Amino acid sequence: MAVKLLDRVRETMRLKHLSSRTEEAYVHWIKEFILFHNKQHPADLGESEIRAYLSHLAQHEFVSSSTQNQALNAIIFLYSKVLNKKMMAFNA
Repeated sequence: MAVKLLDRVRETMRLKHLSSRTEEAYVHWIKEFILFHNKQHPADLGESEIRAYLSHLAQHEFVSSSTQNQALNAIIFLYSKVLNKKMMAFNA
């Protein structure tokens, strides 16, 4: 049985001993990222879609820069630690 993506995110975060609050926040931003892109799997998305989402947060949701950074960090975690995919423009 295939493990769902957000369950893989949670499992990876727990293996890295990240706090439950961080887990909650990251899962939220990853879920919002997926919904923003009409439920496309993140493996099928790239840097331009990440930029579009972050721009949307700033321009239409009016989030603070720290909130935008938290969303970016969640997405970087998803790609680098869960999907094992490097995002060149977002090297962390």
